Order: sequence, then structure tokens, then C-alpha cells
Amino acid sequence: MSRKKKEEIESTSKKNTGQNIRVIPLGGMREIGKNMTVFEYGDDLIVIDCGMAFPDTRMPGIDIIIPDFHYLRENRDKIRGILITHGHEDHIGALPWLLKEFDVPVYATPMTMKLIEIKLENTRPKVESKKLQVVRAGDSLSIGAFGIEFIHVNHSIADAVSIALTTPVGTVFFTGDFKIDYTPTTVDPIDLGKIAEIGNRGVLALISESTNAERPGHSLSEREVGKAFKDIFSEAAGRIIVATFSSNVFRLQQVISTAESFGRKVLILGRSMLNVFEAANSLGYLSYQPSTIMDIQSIDSFPAEEIVILATGSQGEPMSALSRLAYSEHRSTEIMEGDTVILSSSMIPGNEEAIYRVVNELFMKGAQVIYESLSEVHASGHACQDELKQILTLTKPRYFIPSHGEFRMLYRHAELASKMGIPNERIVLSKNGEILEFSEDGSLNFTGYTEGAGILIDGSGMGDVDEYVLNDRLRLADEGVVSVTIVIDAQVNRLYGDPVVQAKGFIYESEMKHVIELCQERVKEIAGELWSKKKPLGAHMTSDDMKDKIQKTLFELTRRRPVVMVAVVAI
Repeated sequence: MSRKKKEEIESTSKKNTGQNIRVIPLGGMREIGKNMTVFEYGDDLIVIDCGMAFPDTRMPGIDIIIPDFHYLRENRDKIRGILITHGHEDHIGALPWLLKEFDVPVYATPMTMKLIEIKLENTRPKVESKKLQVVRAGDSLSIGAFGIEFIHVNHSIADAVSIALTTPVGTVFFTGDFKIDYTPTTVDPIDLGKIAEIGNRGVLALISESTNAERPGHSLSEREVGKAFKDIFSEAAGRIIVATFSSNVFRLQQVISTAESFGRKVLILGRSMLNVFEAANSLGYLSYQPSTIMDIQSIDSFPAEEIVILATGSQGEPMSALSRLAYSEHRSTEIMEGDTVILSSSMIPGNEEAIYRVVNELFMKGAQVIYESLSEVHASGHACQDELKQILTLTKPRYFIPSHGEFRMLYRHAELASKMGIPNERIVLSKNGEILEFSEDGSLNFTGYTEGAGILIDGSGMGDVDEYVLNDRLRLADEGVVSVTIVIDAQVNRLYGDPVVQAKGFIYESEMKHVIELCQERVKEIAGELWSKKKPLGAHMTSDDMKDKIQKTLFELTRRRPVVMVAVVAI
């Protein structure tokens, strides 16, 4: 598989003066999360999605990562609106930061808009926007030079849409996250007829998600999960605890419906799940008897065999409802022997250790634990290879740009497209920050780049943590820290008492005294040599010089390189 070559352009400020359409991914390429793509035609600019990503183990102390808005700042006057495909955090999570800075319209479907409103309300300080506009699948809009169509798709959240953007240069079809589910539970199947119609009109470029591009076949229907629930509920003698992604309204409905059919009450635990439940309920997306839902105060009023608990924490999050139940940290209840716990979700890469830690604790508490590898208790919301090929067939794009995935996923998706007959030179493995430009003659060129690495959010700070800070944090975590305070009596050119040495996270407590004495002796030795040569200690025993010498001493003893901090005070 060959990759289309591109010229490196040094300037990031080259203006789009011709009648071309630019596509600029600011997130979601070669990564999972912070999905955001800019589309620009003439003086009009549209953004699809504005998501966040979670840090990995190389980013200690970082809360989340959001896209870099540098290109939007450069083209502030062109921004006509933000279009949102669905309400998952990797597609809406960065909106509070965007809307603090840009007063622009946001277009989203009803459930997505409810989740956006909750997110803005819960942000501190609260973010307000008077330009939130609800759209629905099937709607069409004209915004600037763009004709916009919202197309119903199936996903693991209600009201997900694909988006078709039409300009005089051509149509770009943006799938967003989707699957093809012919037997969904409470909604219609994906609108393949509309997608085929758009394909027949002609698609210049297809930008399609790649999350499950490595998986052959077809994704499991959500309805199959309901069948698995019925089998498990029929055999469970005690309480049933179901942990799932809080945003999956269809899964919530299946649990509630199955509980009702077995005469059980449902308790919802976890703030995010309660928020989604209330949002979906206000839109009429849930169907249940009011008496089915119980509150936490009533849990002791019903026998165990009549209780179902819907809980957050399917990814092993430390503060989630399931983790607090497992570790007996919940104020009202805990896991009991005889409970059946269903993890109705997939394991997000990187979360395996945390999930299995909770699973082990559940087993130790006497619970029966059922997860995806043991039963069909989860259906992915992302298309597998057969579904991805079907979208390629229906849209018949001139160019194909795989998106929403790590590089191996994009590569496999590109291979699929190649096998489907799209020429390799029209398959683009892009990356964040690249500026792609489609011309009226149907050609594609790389015309530059912009900032695409992402901004690290650390507490209330935005962008004030760089690679040097992260490196220091990693060293502190791996090697510990040694602090040395040296006081010099400048009048007599001698040390004023012994150096004060402290160490944290560096070495075993039993060896600490020896390390401290070694550091003190090394400082005294250096001071003694300088005094014997009648050199001023204050001028030669600088913090940097002493840090290097102490680090060398510690490495020779322990073969470790802790962070060394030296303070030299002259009195």
C-alpha cells in the first residue's frame, strides 16, 4: 500500500484564495479521541465535532487533551458553525473550551444537545451559549457556501448522524461513528437509502471512521444483547448489577425492559448515568413503568432477587459506582455474595488493568461476573469490515480518507478501500494538522499544515504543560526525588552545620540513612577541598554544580537517577 506523497510547506498561514475546499483534521487521525475536522470553502468555515481524549500513562497529572484551536483563531471571522455527529465525549468533550473563546452556533440532534447542555452547565465556571440549535436526522441546512444534510445512522448512543457537506467543488460525506444494524431495538435502521442517493449524486471524498477496521464480518446487533440479558436474568438468584457506558440509551432501555419482564426494580447509580437517563427520559426515548425505577433509600425494602442496579464503571474507573460497590466504599450498599455482575461493554485499550482489578475484587466478594469474552453482553457501536465496505460501495467516492482510529486501523481501512477498487493514489492516510485541498478539477493537493498535536488540560490550566514538565513528572514517578539544602557561612567560608538531605520515592527506608549520610559526606568533601584551596564556597558551590555532583554520586551507588533539587543559602 503506497501513500500519496506530499510536499512539506513551512508556512501555516497560506490563505485559501481559490474556489477550493479545504479539509483539515485537528484531531481523530492516528489516535482515538479528540475528533475535530475543519472544512473551509472561500470565506466560510464549518467544523464537525469538538471532542476530547484521555491521557495515557506517559502523561501523569494530565486530565484530558483537547484539539489545538490555532487554525480557528487564524480564521475566526470565517467560522459559520459547529456540527456535532453525536454526544460521546470524544466528539463533544472540548466544546466548553471552544465556546469560551468562540461565540459560534452549534448544531446538534436532540439527545446530543441535551448532553452538550449538561456539559456546559457542569463546567466551572459555567459556560453559556445562546447559539445552540437543535437539528434532526433528515434535516437540510444551508450555511454559507455549504449545503448540509444530516443522515440517520446507528451507533451506541441515540440521535447519531452522518453529515454530507456539499459545495460547488463537490460533496464530502462524513460518516461520524456508525454501525449498520438491521434490527435495532427502539430506533430505525441506518438510512442506507439516503446514503445511496447521495452516492448516486456523486461523492468527492468519503471520510469514514475506522475503529473496527481490523475486525472482519459484521458488528453484533443491539437486539442480540437483549437476548443475552434474558438468559442471564432467568438464571440469576440474587441482585443483578449491570455496568455499561452511561451514554448508551439503548442498553439502558434493554436492561430496564428485561428487569420489568422478570418483576425486578431498577436502581440507577452514577451521576453520568443519571444525567443520561434524565435527558433521554425528557425526550421520550425511554419506555418503562414509573414504579420500576427505585431510589437508593428504598434498596433495603426489596429482596435481592427483585433488584437490578444500573451502574457506571464498566472501564474500572476508580470513582465510579461499580468500583465503589466492589471496594465497599459506597455509602448505601456494596457487593454481596450471590450478586451477578454484568460488564456490558468492551474494554477500551489501556483500561484492561483497571477493569481486571475490579473484576478480581468482585469475585473475591462472592459475586458472579459476566463480561464480553464470556457472553454476548455487549455490541459494539462501530462498523466492522463488511459494514465499512458497504458504505464504500454506496457512496462510490472519488477520494477516500480513513479517520477516527490509530494508524493501524486507518491502514487496514485503506487496504479495504483499495480492495474495493479505489486507486491507491486516491486514498489518503492523513494526520492531524495536515491541510488537504480539493480543486474544482477534482484534484487533491497537500497545501500546508497547522497545529494538530493537541492541548493538555491540567486542572484549570490550558496548554501550560509541555514535554519538559511531563518528563519531570515521569522521572519523579519512576525515580523519586532527593532534596539537599546547603547553608554557607560566608564570613568564615565554611558550611554552617550539616547539609539537610530529604528523599521521597527514591530508595527503601532501610537504606535511606546511608544515602543521606553519603550525600552529606560528599557535600562536606567538596566544601573541604574548596576551603583548603582558599576558594570562596559561595562562588563555587552553585546549585547546578552541586546537583550534577550529587546526581553522579547517587548513580554510582544505586544506578538510579532521581530528580535532585539543591538549594544553596549563604548567610
